[in-house]
Amino acid sequence: MPEHPHGTWEPTPAARWEDAFLSGNGRHGALVLGDPHDDRVIVTQHTLVRPDGAGPQPGPPALADRLPALQDSLLAGDVDAAERFTDGRALRWVRPFHPAFQVRFVRDSVVWRGYRRTVDFATGVAGARCGGWHSRVFVSRADDVVVRYVTGPGLHGELSLDHRLAGVPDRLGVGRSIVLTPYGAQMTLRCRYPGSDLAYTGVTLALTHGGRTSVGVRGLRVEGATGLLLLTRVHRHTGELDAATEAAGLAALVTGDPAVTYADLLARHEELHRAAYERVTFDLHAPPAERGLPGSALLERPESHALLERLFAAGRYHLLSSSGVLPPRLTGLWTGQWDTAWSGAFTTDANLNLQTASAAACALPEVSAAQGALVRAQLPHWRDNAREIFGARGIVAPAHTDGESGHSCHFQRAWPMHLWTAGADWLLTPLVEQAETTGDRPAWLAAALAEVAVFYEDFLSRTGPDGRVVVVPSYSPENRPANASWGTLNATMDIAAARHALRTAAAWHPGGPEADRWTALADRLPEYRVNQDGALAEWAWPGLDDSYDHRHLSHLYPVWPHHEINPYDTPGWAKAAHRALELRGAENDSAHGHLHHALIAARLRDPARVADALRHVLTGDYFHHSLMSAHYPRRDVYNADAAHTLPALLTETLLQSTPDRLVLLPALPGGWRRGAVTGLRTRFGARVDLRWSGATCTAVVRPERDADVALMTPVGGPGRLRLTAGEDRELRLRTR
Repeated sequence: MPEHPHGTWEPTPAARWEDAFLSGNGRHGALVLGDPHDDRVIVTQHTLVRPDGAGPQPGPPALADRLPALQDSLLAGDVDAAERFTDGRALRWVRPFHPAFQVRFVRDSVVWRGYRRTVDFATGVAGARCGGWHSRVFVSRADDVVVRYVTGPGLHGELSLDHRLAGVPDRLGVGRSIVLTPYGAQMTLRCRYPGSDLAYTGVTLALTHGGRTSVGVRGLRVEGATGLLLLTRVHRHTGELDAATEAAGLAALVTGDPAVTYADLLARHEELHRAAYERVTFDLHAPPAERGLPGSALLERPESHALLERLFAAGRYHLLSSSGVLPPRLTGLWTGQWDTAWSGAFTTDANLNLQTASAAACALPEVSAAQGALVRAQLPHWRDNAREIFGARGIVAPAHTDGESGHSCHFQRAWPMHLWTAGADWLLTPLVEQAETTGDRPAWLAAALAEVAVFYEDFLSRTGPDGRVVVVPSYSPENRPANASWGTLNATMDIAAARHALRTAAAWHPGGPEADRWTALADRLPEYRVNQDGALAEWAWPGLDDSYDHRHLSHLYPVWPHHEINPYDTPGWAKAAHRALELRGAENDSAHGHLHHALIAARLRDPARVADALRHVLTGDYFHHSLMSAHYPRRDVYNADAAHTLPALLTETLLQSTPDRLVLLPALPGGWRRGAVTGLRTRFGARVDLRWSGATCTAVVRPERDADVALMTPVGGPGRLRLTAGEDRELRLRTR
């Protein structure tokens, strides 16, 4: 066993699809169950969302002409006025994400001897061995194909593309074809959604080494082969897909016999995947004996440093593997059933940004690019939201999206999400952080930031008794004041988002008259409010009482992801924010709530609270044997929030940065006595390696551009760190 294995393993096949090992390239995904008798790989594809049969996707409600009346009512004290701000339509969820099919190889007989299934995070290969049989699966980042290679003496069995997964629609139109070829076969599965002209088609090219092939009962019959290579792609389309052309494209990837082709495909993929995965490492010097345990055994040791090491590695692996044409969904890129919770969509008011929070610091620009791709594609719909709901220019982001429609149309009395105006700033903030990290400012992002500022110019048209502008209507996802309805005034998140958006847009467009206007408007936004408990209030409007027991922490947005409230520049506000964190309940124990809590605690330099939140997640049975996570304790509801967010949390305890500040070991948990992290990125353009042991720490800062930043350490600050591009600096620090 290697000293620090970048992977995980199990001694038995996956009994549930949730325990399947995962591979993906950001477009196609694979869930590998590793059963040597019924060798199944569930194939997914990011764009597979099911039409709901109710016609075209709805646009945003046309409410702009009613907005002034709503604002008047809320300002006059009608706390329920926003409940009537709807066009009367019934709630219609976004279209649900679903799997494509499973590729099954049912063998005639199995010799059960020496079983082991593994996934290698550095290569993306998930595999299993048993009695001479060996199956390997990866999803190529280079060639966009699901690759599966099975070897063993006398492979006898039947290969099929099987759509029969849990929740599959009864009226799904299914067509199959098998074309035998000199090298094996071309297999096609066509599925047309009920009542729709949309369909998806999967094509698998099967190459055999030795043996014979024939048409079987449900698929391709294989007799006596010693090798079987399967290449699979899935397309969503209207009309009919030309399967022959797709098969020809797959055939062009064949460079020799199955073994040679597999090796060539893996080499091209691994060059891209390994380079991304290995940019950052995390090491707590766990005992070698614990590092060698299967993941299921490690999960029973929540205090184990080996568990944290493996979850950090798995989290980065799964986040990378699910990010490409789109960022990760609520389920990442994977599901084994058609009735996925919350449509397996993108919930943007918390979950998406929590999952992608490590992208900049943990050196995964692929994740930032995927989030940018989602945003860019939906900007026209965001403009519709601003115009139709608010009568404004600019852009407003939705709280839910299936990855295609960006229209804000989710209305329920308890969740009037079309009132949420902070979404564009929330979703663009990690892209701004990535731009600061690399020093590259994309033109499209600069334009989008300007559109957010223009929206606020139009929307922030009302003033309060103090002469400051009022955010009305306002919504704090997904909470309400204890004494008012959900749609109200001056939610702290809305104020923070508007201030950040206006100032960021001004900084990205310096020297023009619009920058002065945006800065002046930001200065007119209301101050935050401290309530009677000494806590940062969730609503900065007098008379609105806080509701503390809630999974969301939207009002602490100025602390995380922003740095507006922090212990260094705003200690008074930081104290109030910390008090708000102390009072916040966990409500239904959602994993994202615990980790969001911990991220904010890390920003406020509270390692004990970080450790407590982390303990809740590690002891709550949130992780499947695949090391993918669940939304609730006891592995209830497959969900990527915990798995993908954990690396961000562990990173925040070790290093935080802004364009003008570096904070080292701000919230190191007490039990982490020794450790190292390499390759972390900062927002002033440097890579940082950290090693700590006992009371000392060594940091090597590798700047890629000149910088002059404040330096905060565990025992003090501020100091100054003046950096020259290309000249490494080694810092030796005390940790206590």
